[in-house]
Amino acid sequence: MPDAPEIGEGEPVHPTASPRRLDPARRSPNTGEGVNAIESQLRAMRSDAEQHIANARAEFDQANERLKQRTGRDLIVATLIGVAIGAIVVASLIFIKWLFVLFAAAAMVLGVLEFSRALQVSGRRVDVVPQLVMGFLLLLSGFFLGPWVHWVATLAAVVVVIVWRLTAQMFASDGRAHIEVIGDVLVASFVQLYVPFLTSVAMILLAQPRGEWWVLAFLILAVAADTGAYVSGLTFGRGGRHPMAPRISPKKTWEGFAGACVAALLAGALLAAFMLQVPWWAGLIFGAVVLATATVGDLGESMLKRDLGIKDMSSWLPGHGGVLDRLDSILPSATAALVMFYLLAPLGVS
Repeated sequence: MPDAPEIGEGEPVHPTASPRRLDPARRSPNTGEGVNAIESQLRAMRSDAEQHIANARAEFDQANERLKQRTGRDLIVATLIGVAIGAIVVASLIFIKWLFVLFAAAAMVLGVLEFSRALQVSGRRVDVVPQLVMGFLLLLSGFFLGPWVHWVATLAAVVVVIVWRLTAQMFASDGRAHIEVIGDVLVASFVQLYVPFLTSVAMILLAQPRGEWWVLAFLILAVAADTGAYVSGLTFGRGGRHPMAPRISPKKTWEGFAGACVAALLAGALLAAFMLQVPWWAGLIFGAVVLATATVGDLGESMLKRDLGIKDMSSWLPGHGGVLDRLDSILPSATAALVMFYLLAPLGVS
């Protein structure tokens, strides 16, 4: 009987046959060294990338610090916050009008809180609860009840905060001087008229036919004027070359005001032609009026802060200061925008 052929001598290996084990001597001696080399390269690449990121961050921080020293605020953070707030405002106005009422109410509440706190620190007695309650009712009145009923509501709101302050003072029995009590009453009226009432005027405009576009337009104009003044003043009015109102706000220059004029007029003409459906020259009027009220509002708030001995109303908005520091030019512009709506909207291009 012939011997059985050995495996590998011309016969196929049966599937169940055990494979030959590789001789350890035949394994590549460089396998471990290759893995170590790859890991070393990866570590070197990671270290190099981290170094580049660290250098870029250091350069960014240095540039941002130079901007802060030159402008007096964190421009990058301020821009990001401004863009975020702008997106919320635009979305609420375009898609669902009453959402903007909630946004305005939140801004009004924050404005009243920080203004009241600043006044209280200066020694004034301010009753926050009635200010907020009557302010919220004023906003609802402006949006739902119409302008004529709203004036009655405004008078009622002022009366309520005055009576509340007098009643609270009667029960206080702290010997406060009469002149100080009168000052507290005037301050109570001013808080209600400055923040809630001016905010509610924007609600009256919002409730008008196509009113959301006019609200958006005057907000854009106020922001455009502020941005134009900032860029122009930073570029041409460095060091307060020609101060506009040195006793009120030394940093505001005529160079900045010139930039605000250009920005507001250009934005007004474009908004009139492409958004408001009125003649372009009507947009020039709109832009000029909002520029005037925004400038007065900005200087007026600067006077308030100077009298109170503070730089910003609060630090709730990084890079901006307080809510009122952003609303100072917007609040008085709301009344101007409502007047412009009544005068210019009938000129609408059909």
